[in-house]
Amino acid sequence: MKSAFHIAVLDDDVDITLLLANYLQGHGFRVTQVHNGSALMALMDNDPADLVLLDLGLPGEDGFSIARRVRESWRCGLVIVTGRGDAVDKVVGLEVGADDYVTKPFDLRELVARVKAVLRRTTPETPVAPAPASAVLAAAPSDKLRFAGWQLDTAARSLRNPNGEDVTLTSGEFDLLKAFARHPGRVLSRDFLLEQTRGREAAPFDRTVDVQVGRLRKKIEADSDDPQIIKSVRGAGYILVPPVSHG
Repeated sequence: MKSAFHIAVLDDDVDITLLLANYLQGHGFRVTQVHNGSALMALMDNDPADLVLLDLGLPGEDGFSIARRVRESWRCGLVIVTGRGDAVDKVVGLEVGADDYVTKPFDLRELVARVKAVLRRTTPETPVAPAPASAVLAAAPSDKLRFAGWQLDTAARSLRNPNGEDVTLTSGEFDLLKAFARHPGRVLSRDFLLEQTRGREAAPFDRTVDVQVGRLRKKIEADSDDPQIIKSVRGAGYILVPPVSHG
């Protein structure tokens, strides 16, 4: 019996494949990142994946063609993950053999649930890797949100670092971090974050969020130039990567 499912993630955006790989590995999957169709075919020949996550918007390549080749040559799960949300694209994707179609931006927890559902259908006799306890939010609500060693107290409006030291945040930075901590693993658009931090004061094309994210990273990231807690998702927004626990 397999110790872990093998998932191939194909996207030309290295940040996206790394984000997905880290999150899926945290849920017990073995993950291989590839960035073009040729690399995926070579992988499938040598170390076939149980499921392929495939982006359609690949430069110089037709994602639908790649999906068709995967379906014709291997018995595996196939989930299209793309920014192309047009109904026609969805129909074509399913017609070429995709088991599911997910549009960006997406919630990472929902994506994992969809991956597990596809794996149950395509490999019914193999148990799906369970999510680690650290990745599951506590059911009881709490004013204290913990992630990557940090503690955010929403009632006291305070933040403590992994050493237990208080870190000063502006009102805008606090509201921004609270929005991230309440939606971990979900890509949050700039519009959503603006609404959470400025409400009706937000104006079209307001870049305040980008400035505040930059300032927040300098306070909570070990290296703000290589953020591991709040990551950018190209063309979609930002995401808090670590799991969040309550209490």
